[in-house]
Amino acid sequence: MTAGARRHPRRTDADQGTWTGVALRLAAVAALVAAWQVGTLLAADPVFWPTAEVIAVRLWEMWIANPTAWVEDGMPSLARLLGGWLAAALAGVAIGTAVGLLPWLSHVLEPVMAFLRSIPPPALLPPFIVLLGIGDGMKVALILFGAVWPVVLNAADGVANVDPTTRDAARAFRLSIADILTRVVLPAAAPRILAGLRVSLSIAVILMVISELYAATDGIGFRLVQAQRGFRTVDVWATVVLLGLIGYALNGLLAVLEARLLRGQRARTGGTR
Repeated sequence: MTAGARRHPRRTDADQGTWTGVALRLAAVAALVAAWQVGTLLAADPVFWPTAEVIAVRLWEMWIANPTAWVEDGMPSLARLLGGWLAAALAGVAIGTAVGLLPWLSHVLEPVMAFLRSIPPPALLPPFIVLLGIGDGMKVALILFGAVWPVVLNAADGVANVDPTTRDAARAFRLSIADILTRVVLPAAAPRILAGLRVSLSIAVILMVISELYAATDGIGFRLVQAQRGFRTVDVWATVVLLGLIGYALNGLLAVLEARLLRGQRARTGGTR
């Protein structure tokens, strides 16, 4: 390979596809911001519809460049969010695995799970406050209750659809139940489990905000409702944008983790993403 070739390596089709995807995503974001900017400039009441520029400046002042806001409100919210979501992930994988492996258990628990997941989690906020108080435990419990069901359903479906031949082969090699679960069943069900985790993460963000709208003294949701009550419209929009950025960042991190965990499986099956 010549020195010139080393300085200017040829781009592969995958590289070109990656750069095209990035460019299209940036163009979509730019189009959304531009549409908001134009629409708000034409709005009859700019007080309730601030421009994207005004929102961005307030977002920087209120949150990004304000360490105090993160310490007092941002970090408590993230701690509740991650605590509730991780608890939902562990409980959901455990329950879903048991239901997927044991058809009789699925038959027994189906009415109970159908009833519980039909209850809107915000409707449980008053009884949760009565039972658990207004502390972090109530907020984590509400996030756990609402975020656990996508994980349960996806884990159960993924485990139930593991190739029976693979299970039989594991038993033929006299693997222990723990080895069969950790080396055969859960890896095979991992794509469905991770899909459930991504859905549950979005639900967890929503429930984190809802749990902080009432009977709270700190948190991003608390600051949001305080801004609304004080008619600080720009602060409201800045906080809404912050929540969107938090959700996007967390989903991006989970997508990276998913790609790394499934890289070996996709390589074996010849799949790409």
